[in-house]
Amino acid sequence: MSNQDQITEIKNFAKQIRKNILYMSLVAGASSSHFGGSLSTVEILATLYNNILKFDSSNPLWEDRDRFILSKGHACLGYYSALYEKGYFKKEDLNLFEQNGSFLLGHPVINKKKGIEFSNGSLGMGLSLGIGVALAAKKKNKDYKVFVLIGDGECNEGSVWEASMSAAHFKLNNLTTILDNNNLQQTGTNEEIMSTRKLGDKWKSFNWDVKEIDGHDVKQILAAFNHVSEKPKLILANTIKGRGFSFSENNNDWHHNIMTKKQYDDALKELDLNDPE
Repeated sequence: MSNQDQITEIKNFAKQIRKNILYMSLVAGASSSHFGGSLSTVEILATLYNNILKFDSSNPLWEDRDRFILSKGHACLGYYSALYEKGYFKKEDLNLFEQNGSFLLGHPVINKKKGIEFSNGSLGMGLSLGIGVALAAKKKNKDYKVFVLIGDGECNEGSVWEASMSAAHFKLNNLTTILDNNNLQQTGTNEEIMSTRKLGDKWKSFNWDVKEIDGHDVKQILAAFNHVSEKPKLILANTIKGRGFSFSENNNDWHHNIMTKKQYDDALKELDLNDPE
């Protein structure tokens, strides 16, 4: 498959993830969903699950699988969508999102048979978990890789920086962290709450290999994932919160909001008008 064919395939996958996100948001009803922060991760997740991660959904406990950890756990809509598309569960299970007794909750709850590696929701914890898993791989002489997706607002947590320091100390070249830098947090902009300027320089100062990219450009995302380094890698992905729909892009009302049927129908039409190139 040519590189262009790979890119087109990933874009099509990303479009399907967005359709699933819309659907689960509608199903959630009054429970609502973390819509905006899920949409900013779509191209990252599509690239990971289509081209980068080593896994087998028919054997989810395969010891040599790569591990993905969604540290910004509220953005689980895209995560669940990718897992469904890759065969970890059935389409009708998407109807269970935010329902009582469901395994598809508003934040991931560990369920390895369904592809959910860790529970997450308390921000700042995922990178530490990833470091533990990456260290385990080194100690067991395993070649699986660990990928952790964090948010820019999450970098307000001191635990993130403690973890980043230890990852470099242990020379975890099997660890990649993706920072979803959409410049908005639950209650406002990063600039208003805790400035995230020069985040790349901060991570470099902790001795990480940093690549700054457009987090919606599949070609750039692929290149960043395929970059080989002897250091832990940080992919600083500049993204747009609510990406893909005119009513939600850079609209922080959609951090956590209720989807109406009309919004759902209008968004589907908009999505179909923007076919991948």
